[in-house]
Formats: sequence, C-alpha cells, structure tokens
Amino acid sequence: MRVLITGAGGQVGHDLCTVLSGVIPPGGASTSLLGGAPVSAGEFDVIAADRSMLDVTDREAVSSFVASCSPEVIVHLAAYTAVDRAEADPEGARRGNEVATANVSASADATGAHLIAISTDYVFAGDRGRALDERDATNPLSVYGATKLAGELACTSGATIVRTSWVAGAAGRTVLNLAADAATSGRELAFVDDQVGSLTNAADLAAGLVYFIRNQPGGLVHVAGTGSASWFEVIAHAVEAAGGSRAQVRAISTAQLDPPPAATRPAYSPLISARSAELGFRPLPEWQDGVSRLVGALVSKGTR
Repeated sequence: MRVLITGAGGQVGHDLCTVLSGVIPPGGASTSLLGGAPVSAGEFDVIAADRSMLDVTDREAVSSFVASCSPEVIVHLAAYTAVDRAEADPEGARRGNEVATANVSASADATGAHLIAISTDYVFAGDRGRALDERDATNPLSVYGATKLAGELACTSGATIVRTSWVAGAAGRTVLNLAADAATSGRELAFVDDQVGSLTNAADLAAGLVYFIRNQPGGLVHVAGTGSASWFEVIAHAVEAAGGSRAQVRAISTAQLDPPPAATRPAYSPLISARSAELGFRPLPEWQDGVSRLVGALVSKGTR
C-alpha cells in the first residue's frame, strides 16, 4: 500500500515512517497497536514528505505532488503547532492548519486517496470536568484550537479525522527531555496541576495509526494515551522513571506561570473514544507506560 505522509520531519511523522517499515521506534511498544497485526516488511510503500519537499499551504504544489505520487492513503501530519505564537500570528496558523488541510483534502479527493488528518484536544474548552469523546461539542479557546477545528471541517466527508493530545516522542525535544535532564542534575521543576489531559507517546500513536491506514473507517475518532493526568503528575512520573525523585517537581497553577502563556489551554481535556467498540479497536497503553518507555529511550540513548 502506498502511503504519503505530510509533516514527515516531525516527531509523529518520524515514528510513523519507522513503524511503516516494520521497525519499533525508540520508546515504542509495537509496530501496530489498537489490536492490529504487526507490520510486515514491504507491506507499505512510504513517501515521506517533510517541509523542504512539500509546502502544504501551496494548493498547486500539493495537487501536483499528490498526483505524481498516486498514494492510496495520505496521513496529514503537517501543521502549525506553535500554540502561543499563533495568538499573534493567526494568519500563519490559519494557513498552516486550515488552508493546508483543505489543500491536502482536495488533492486526496481528486486522486481517490483516503485522507487521515490529525487533530487535537485543543478544539475543546475543557470545562466539563470529564473525559471527552467524539460526540462532545467543540469550543476552542485559542487561535491554534480554532484553526485545527477549521482544518477538521475542511476535510471531505469520507476522511478519517484522528484527534489526539499531549504528544511526546523520542524524535523531538519535549518536556520529557527536561524531566530526564532534571533527574540527572537534581534540578527542581514546577509544572501546572490545573491542566489535565491524556499524555500520548508518539511511537504508540504512530503504531495505532496503522489501524486507520489499513481499515480507512472514515469519520472522527479519538486516539490518545489511556488515562488522565495533570502536567505536574506527568513530569513527576517522568523524573522518577529517569531515576530522580518526585519531590523535585512542584505543583503550581496556570495563574502562577511567569510569563503567562499567550494562549488559553483546555483545563480538562482527556480524550476517550465512543467509537472504539463500533470500530473494534483497543485503547492505546496507559500514559504512565508510554512515559516510562519514552524516558527509558531518552536515558539509554543519552539524547536528553
């Protein structure tokens, strides 16, 4: 199966390319999750398009590139992800999230490719105090969230939209690198305990995407690490998993952040799936397991 991946230079894109070659990425658990079969060698023909190869905001460039590749599936990972910067750059965020997705969706439709577009929990306000599934109404609080929701709406009806949250991987530098560094140096950290979500291991998400590439169910689906935690709880667990002490991490409120973030985040946005029984897939592993594996990979490779 020929698969085109946009945003292949990002952490999920990197791990997805690895998974589709049949190899488990650093911090991963399998080359296929959600109850699917392992990836076999030669099962997928992957076209990995990073920013230097394809400007997804250029409609003609996207159309020409997709037509030349003739993919059966397009996994659209390219996005504008600078959440705080987007508040001062709404047009950049709109082009990177809404316009780009519309371009890729149109080209997928024109060539008969199945589109899998990745979205975010930031499309929610997170003010309901419970986990959110695909039936919950959206209400983004930030420019980033609003443009990602606009990207969802730009997809054609047959596309599969996968919402995920709080993604961290070994291929990029994230707060888990900071936690691993702190475990070694003894540095104290402060993280908020009033933002709660679902930490998602990028390698696990990549392995889970194999299910959607193979089955192409269409519609909206939530896929994130199982369980919920605040950023304080995530980082405390990560520091301990890296050999440090939970006592190194102090809980603070969002109001105590200095400087204050430009964008408002959802306060409580763990993701669960109401469609998992219908589609026949199992949830991703617990967030603690995903964090422990990622931190182990960072420590063992010395890439903190």
